[in-house]
Amino acid sequence: MTTILLADDHQVLREALRLLLEVQPDFRVVAEAGDGLEAVSLAEKHRPDVLLVDMMMPGLTGLEVARRVKRLSPAIKVIVLSMYDAENYVVESLAAGAEGYVLKQSSTHELVSAIRQVMGGTVYLSPSLNERAVQAYIQRAQEAHSEDPFDLLSDREREVFQLAAEGLSNPQIAERLSLSPRTVEMHRSHLMRKLGLKTQTDLVKYAIRRGIA
Repeated sequence: MTTILLADDHQVLREALRLLLEVQPDFRVVAEAGDGLEAVSLAEKHRPDVLLVDMMMPGLTGLEVARRVKRLSPAIKVIVLSMYDAENYVVESLAAGAEGYVLKQSSTHELVSAIRQVMGGTVYLSPSLNERAVQAYIQRAQEAHSEDPFDLLSDREREVFQLAAEGLSNPQIAERLSLSPRTVEMHRSHLMRKLGLKTQTDLVKYAIRRGIA
């Protein structure tokens, strides 16, 4: 039995995916998450075989969820669900450790096939991302992963970064993460320095380039 964790901030989509996947006799959805922080927590609790995670999630992006979950348990297979077929999103997903990248407009048959293939140990990309591109994506992902200053951020700094990119103030971020505003200000200062950013506008632009905002 393949156990699956669904992570998407749209409840209707999660419910539809659950119904479609559980038609398969060997698939079982063990939990659902509505934001990135919850997804990581549920992955740690349930240790599913497969995590299906939306690229754009509140709290933590799907890519950050993938990175943390793979660090938590490398055995969990991560498939990113995305509406974007741009190369940079695929590169970022592979760099985060995802084994699959499935476009949201794909059929149920394709999603089922993706799950079976990653469980079999192969990387799966939607057909529009052709086989020849896979190796190029993997190579670029490895290069980007080794040179990216974003990799220098701590987990807490990444959380502060995303919430700041979503427009939350320091006091709001402090409340969301159960921290003091002073601690949030410290994390924010550190991450801005590491990324070479000066203003909130710089932060938002950087987040947009990375597909975080």
